[in-house]
Amino acid sequence: MSQDLPVGLPVPPAAERHRARLLRYASRLTSGDLHRAEDVVQETMLRAWLTDLDGYDEQHRLAWLMRVARNLAVDARRRDRAVPVGAMPEDMLHRPDGAGDPADTVVNRQVVRRALAQLSHEHREVLFHVHLRDRTRAEAARLIGVPQGTVKSRNHYALEAIRREIPAA
Repeated sequence: MSQDLPVGLPVPPAAERHRARLLRYASRLTSGDLHRAEDVVQETMLRAWLTDLDGYDEQHRLAWLMRVARNLAVDARRRDRAVPVGAMPEDMLHRPDGAGDPADTVVNRQVVRRALAQLSHEHREVLFHVHLRDRTRAEAARLIGVPQGTVKSRNHYALEAIRREIPAA
């Protein structure tokens, strides 16, 4: 690599050699968003600079860089999907309380009841504790008598089933 550089220029840091490959990988992770991919690569390079990677061989160094880039891309995607607490659509801000078509409310309730009826007792129980009672996973796990990971898994699959049943959810 250093033989390709003009005379007198320093050899790039070990992680810098992988920048082009990392940018292609980050571009795939960000669905082709080159600006986001470049941000991911820059943050990855910063973390590589702050971490001493000289002790790693090339294969492990590249694996470390790819893992950091992947984690950063996942974090960015989650951050974009998050809805701030209290955020409401503009049209909802100007509605008087109780406004809306009662028929729509009845239909919506029936659709939700039907979707919940499709779930197993275990999944409904987790949804009840986590979403209706606003309990933490730890509290729900303790009350139900299962590990926290089971509560997390049941919650995930229950919500996924409801989303399949109710396309607008």
